[in-house]
Amino acid sequence: MRVWRSCDAVPDDLGRTVVTVGNFDGVHLGHQHVIRRACEVADEIGVAHVVAVTFDPHPIAVLRPEHAPPTLTTTEARVPLLEAAGVDDVLVVPFSRDIAAWSPERFVDEILVDALHAKAVVVGANFRFGCRAAGDVPLLRELGEHRDFVTEGIALDGGPQVWSSTYIRNCLSAGDVEGATEALGRPYAVRGEVVRGDRRGKDLGYPTANVPTSGMQAAPADGVYAGWLRRLDGGDEPLPAAISVGTNPTFEGDRERRVEAYVLDRDDLELYGVPVEVSFVARLRGMLRFHSVDELVATMAEDVRRAREVLGTPEPV
Repeated sequence: MRVWRSCDAVPDDLGRTVVTVGNFDGVHLGHQHVIRRACEVADEIGVAHVVAVTFDPHPIAVLRPEHAPPTLTTTEARVPLLEAAGVDDVLVVPFSRDIAAWSPERFVDEILVDALHAKAVVVGANFRFGCRAAGDVPLLRELGEHRDFVTEGIALDGGPQVWSSTYIRNCLSAGDVEGATEALGRPYAVRGEVVRGDRRGKDLGYPTANVPTSGMQAAPADGVYAGWLRRLDGGDEPLPAAISVGTNPTFEGDRERRVEAYVLDRDDLELYGVPVEVSFVARLRGMLRFHSVDELVATMAEDVRRAREVLGTPEPV
C-alpha cells in the first residue's frame, strides 16, 4: 500500500481510480460497507486501484477546535485498517483553513480529477465537501458528469442504530465497549508508549503497563475492563489483561487519567518505552474508591478472576 501525504506526492502515472472520501475515523462497519462497494465498483468498471482520501487533522479540529471530538484512530492506525478493508492506496490530505475555503468545484478538480484521475467516486449518502460543506452527493454527481467520473452515494449502514464515529464515541463515554465492538467489527483499542508510573501496582502484586490518555484520543469511561495488550514493536501475540482506566481515586494525588493494563500472570515484562495497543473486550466494573489497601487488593484479585473468565484464559498450573 502507498500512502501519500499531499496531492503533489501522487504519481502522475497513477492511472484511473475509484475514490472513496471521508474522515474514516475508526474505520467502523459503516466505513467498511462503503469501501466494500468501492471495491465492487472497481471490479465492475475494470479499474485497478481503489484510493481512500482522508484528512489529518480532523477538519473540526481546524475549524472549531473547541468542539473537536477525540479521535478513535490516529492516522497511523487508520491506514492499516483501510488496507484491511480493501483499499489499495491512501491519500492523507493535510487539512487547513485554506483547504476548508475551497469551493466544491476546486475540491473535485484538485483532488479527485487532477491528483487521483477518478473514474468513479463512492461515498456515504451524507457526504459533504467544499467551503461550508456546500457540496453534497447530488452536486458531486453533477460535477462528475462534466469531468468523466460517476458517483455513487451509499445509504448509511447499521441497525437499529446507524454505525457512525459519533455513536462509537458515545458508547465509549458510557463504558459500553461491547457496543463499540459491534459497530467497529473489532474491539476498540488505544495506542501509546508505556511510561513509568508510580510502581504502586507492582508493589501490590499487579504490575501494570501505563499508557497516558490525551484529549486527542478517545478512551472508555473510567472503570475496569477485560481486554488485551499487544506490543507494536513486532512479533508478540496479544496478551490477556485486566485494564484500569481513570485516575485511581484510592490514592491521594493521583489526578492523571491513564490506561493501566495488568497482563495476567506476568511480572517479567519490560515494557517501558515500548509502543503498545490496549484493546477493550468487556467492562467489569466502575471506578471505586477503597477504604484500605487490603480491600483494593481483594477487589483486584476478583477483577483478574473475572477478566480471566471473560477472555477464556485458564489459571496457570
